Amino acid sequence: MKFDSLIIGGGLAGLICGIRLQQSGQRCAMVSNGQSALDFSSGSLDLLNQLPNGENVQYAAQGLVQLAQQQPQHPYSLLGAETVLAKAAQFERLAAALKLNLVRGGQHNHLRLTPLGALRPTWLSPASVPTFDWVDKILSPQKVAVLGIEGFNDFQPQLLCDNMQQLPHFQQWQIHFDYLHIPELDHLRNDAREFRSINISQALEHKLNFQQLVAELKKAAQGATMVFLPACFGLDNDDFLKQLQQACGIKLFELPTLPPSLLGIRQHRLLQQAFEQSGGIMMKGDSVLRAEMHENRVTALYTRLNEEVALSADHYVLASGSFFSNGLVAEFDQIVEPIFGLDLFSQQQRSQWTHRRFAAAQPYQQFGAKINAHCQAMKQQTVIDNLYAIGAVVGGYDAIHQGCGSGVAVVTALAAADRILQEKSV
Repeated sequence: MKFDSLIIGGGLAGLICGIRLQQSGQRCAMVSNGQSALDFSSGSLDLLNQLPNGENVQYAAQGLVQLAQQQPQHPYSLLGAETVLAKAAQFERLAAALKLNLVRGGQHNHLRLTPLGALRPTWLSPASVPTFDWVDKILSPQKVAVLGIEGFNDFQPQLLCDNMQQLPHFQQWQIHFDYLHIPELDHLRNDAREFRSINISQALEHKLNFQQLVAELKKAAQGATMVFLPACFGLDNDDFLKQLQQACGIKLFELPTLPPSLLGIRQHRLLQQAFEQSGGIMMKGDSVLRAEMHENRVTALYTRLNEEVALSADHYVLASGSFFSNGLVAEFDQIVEPIFGLDLFSQQQRSQWTHRRFAAAQPYQQFGAKINAHCQAMKQQTVIDNLYAIGAVVGGYDAIHQGCGSGVAVVTALAAADRILQEKSV
């Protein structure tokens, strides 16, 4: 089977790259082995929150200049600040066209409220999530209710309230918590494994007495002008939450729960749908076993479901993720990229893979494939002409402590896609 481009991995980076290529007339196939890290995400996308020296980043342009000085091997530093900002803006336009319902953005971070009651900087957030301007130190008075669901342990409203009240931003707020009693969920409470955000959302959409829920919500709100809820109201989008808000006459916001997260699942579904509707082929539940190469080019891939049939393309994109999805594999004495055996950023000594303090930045978080300024992957210090590495499989940065995982995914995805399109037009 022959394609213009073959993408390995169906997460954020792979899907964005595939959508961009498909919309530009390419014929793409995507090998996806199943669940993506998107399904476990908060729904907010980070561009760059913190520099290697620990300094917080408020303005992206300024942060990228400092980042290049402190960490020249970071993917952003390799691509250059101008390219990073251009691709970030390009993604914002794409997200709007795909109706991902993301707000804020631009070149400065805002603050989002986490389910533990902290304020965390980020770049883009779902419109249904409570967000605040960076400069607001003390917020104007509000009466707020944080409402959980009886028996649902993946969202703790009391903990959220207690932590919010410790922050100076909320010192003028009246905050209380309560729990919603929803009889339609009683059948789920018998098994904690079934009492998850996805199951709750499905039950609410199909077995719900809507007016009874409205009455219960208004009662628990106790006259609050804003209500914070766990993200359990709407599996595919936030339309159900909007209907509740209109019926209640109260501003309703949702917060991510412990994984799986509906906010991330919604984005994953929308992106998959966009890729397939644009003509892309999804090979779901499959994984790449091996690759064939000639000189400095990939010539074919063989997958678990196509062991005897070669999949070939003009260009290949590795978006296989990090350790979570086996895009990187930790053997006893080394870290490997299992498909192509790419050159990696990694420590040779196993004792150097981790830091003794659990909360410290862990060295293994920066392990990953080496790329050049065009996102082309490298093997034995040589660029592979038609192989691009994007997203979490790329090394040289700490997605967690630097708050840049989503940004690296979309920026490298679009940079690789545009490079492929440029080569195609030559």
